[in-house]
Amino acid sequence: MIRETVTALPVPEPRAFDLTGVPRDVAGHDAHMARIPGLNLIETGGQGPGRPLKLPFTLGAWNLERCLFPEAAAARLVDCDVMLVSEMDHGMARTGQRNTIRDMAAARGMSYAFVAEYLELGLGSPSERRFCTADHNAEGYHGNGLIAGTALGAPFALRLHGHRQWFGDEEQPRVGERVAIGARLETEGGPLVVVSTHLESACGPELREEQMRGLIAALDAECPGMPLLIAGDLNTGNHNEGRWREEGLFDVARAAGFTAHGGPEDQPTTRASLITRFPERAMKLDWMLTRGLSLGAVEIRPAQDPEGGPLSDHDAIVARVEGLEP
Repeated sequence: MIRETVTALPVPEPRAFDLTGVPRDVAGHDAHMARIPGLNLIETGGQGPGRPLKLPFTLGAWNLERCLFPEAAAARLVDCDVMLVSEMDHGMARTGQRNTIRDMAAARGMSYAFVAEYLELGLGSPSERRFCTADHNAEGYHGNGLIAGTALGAPFALRLHGHRQWFGDEEQPRVGERVAIGARLETEGGPLVVVSTHLESACGPELREEQMRGLIAALDAECPGMPLLIAGDLNTGNHNEGRWREEGLFDVARAAGFTAHGGPEDQPTTRASLITRFPERAMKLDWMLTRGLSLGAVEIRPAQDPEGGPLSDHDAIVARVEGLEP
């Protein structure tokens, strides 16, 4: 479990980007990752008020596909008291070297916590490189986070079971693994724990099922008996012809007492964007899983600015947390 917090992730040393002599296997990856401090820290900041959230409150979860437009994204979730975000860049040339979650939180006057899923060793995919403002990444972090209009208590993060799929990728080489980040929120009805996660896309359903099983086990040990909300891009249907209903992760969640919420069953959560310009198909990837709380209907909110411009290849999912269950 990752628990140490800092106000700014350290800039990686040049050797972090150099894989000369590093075996491209699990052991080589893990040894190299251990030499990158920023992959084992949580960055916290912002200025959200410390008072408890009133119930009901509105929560949104959104894969922001690098977050090209932090302020516009914040405005699209202007009614949300809590935002669980993924695929956020932190010092990447393709997003102007910005700390996108910090800037998004600042636009709303909120607190944030961020953990790097990956250290990106390159500038990204060909479609991303056209956005680059430099020929290098100032930091190269990319990950998940929480943004809230209250204090984010005792933040924690954990790596999810995987096979280091992206370490040897030729187009987008990365150091790191999928990740979940959580924190305790105080509400007028008591505390709850919210978790932003992002499961693996470059695999079949079996690995995502294992990731969900490991995540729930870790949460049961970390915060036993507490109301829980897990949300994010679960990549359901990836490498499975879009058949999200066949994902074993839902069975794992149900067996552990969770209810899955994804909005209308026939409504996908992906779309064409400035980066993913020609997606092969629309998919239903984004979900909220709840235990110990009541949740209103999930709205699938189009990832568009007021002029109809695309903000991400994922739509946001938004719902009201109506109360905590005794």
